[in-house]
Amino acid sequence: MAYDTALADRIRDLLGDRAEVTEKRMFGGLAFLVGGHMAVAASGQGGILVRVDPAETDRLLAATPAHPMEMRGRALAGWLRVDGEHLDDDDLAAWVRRGATYAGSLPPK
Repeated sequence: MAYDTALADRIRDLLGDRAEVTEKRMFGGLAFLVGGHMAVAASGQGGILVRVDPAETDRLLAATPAHPMEMRGRALAGWLRVDGEHLDDDDLAAWVRRGATYAGSLPPK
């Protein structure tokens, strides 16, 4: 399944024209990187992938409709998946802000 280009456009609009934001095809979708670190991606499986502080993973899983991102059957701390039906404009903006803030806190690559 190809990623949702309309969703990618919405993410792009939320991130604006910041120089530190780049785009790269990753995980079957389109990732948005801040300072070289993935912040959020329009997933090829639908919805988004969001990078968050690993220490916040359990709290976010309990308090939001996010679920763990799994790779090779293993959940990855600090990486969440949010399905498209949970991405109205306000929710998407909050997830994009959360991912961009965390990625921006990491040392630039």
